Amino acid sequence: MAQQMFYEKPVLLDREKHRKVHVQPSGGFAFSRKSNSLYIAAAEFNEACKEYPIVFTRSPDGKTVPVAVLGLRDRENLFVDNQERWTARYLPAFLRRYPFVLAEIPGKSLAVCIDEAYPGISETEGQALFDEQGQETAFLKQTLEFLTQYQREYARTEAFCKRLEDNGLLKDTNARADLRDGRSFTVNGLRVVDEQKLLELPDATALEMFRSGEMHLVTAHLLSLSNIQRLADRLADRPAAPATQAAPAAPT
Repeated sequence: MAQQMFYEKPVLLDREKHRKVHVQPSGGFAFSRKSNSLYIAAAEFNEACKEYPIVFTRSPDGKTVPVAVLGLRDRENLFVDNQERWTARYLPAFLRRYPFVLAEIPGKSLAVCIDEAYPGISETEGQALFDEQGQETAFLKQTLEFLTQYQREYARTEAFCKRLEDNGLLKDTNARADLRDGRSFTVNGLRVVDEQKLLELPDATALEMFRSGEMHLVTAHLLSLSNIQRLADRLADRPAAPATQAAPAAPT
């Protein structure tokens, strides 16, 4: 399952092509119903760790990235209910930026894309992207600012993950979750911080991680792992289905 699977028709935002486009606020989160995990930025750990298990996985390009686990079965998000509402207090930034996304264009800088399959796109309802003179509206400028900030956080998160890798602090593991009705699920392919190796870090490295705030991120990650059982509790309230093994999504 790819991280951006709910972007069905992403296209480059074009000043002329999208001159009359308006975007309405999302009426629900059905678009993310099949995402059993998604990318989470370092700046989000403090809030996300209270509700989601935060683990590490490898992206298709081989980079280590953190993800919030949303489900124990493949293509199932336990945080979207039958009314398409998000049932956790904290909404990850990856979802808040939809239907927009920054994309890497070969030989060029990052470009803004919009998912033309998003049902909230209209020529009359919602927030306009461009004014009558073809200039960016306040809404679009705010969106671009959010995307830029998101990208900066991505760079910070990438540096944090590299630090974990360079110091050999990650280990592969599986997690077992038991349901009240006796069913059990094993989530494979997780990478978590090895607490023993963390304790063995040289003092200088540990101090540097503490002062940079990275040690706090590690603590939030480790505390979040207890939320795997909370996922099992959510799943227990859903119809029974054959147990399957599901690994977190790898961002693209």
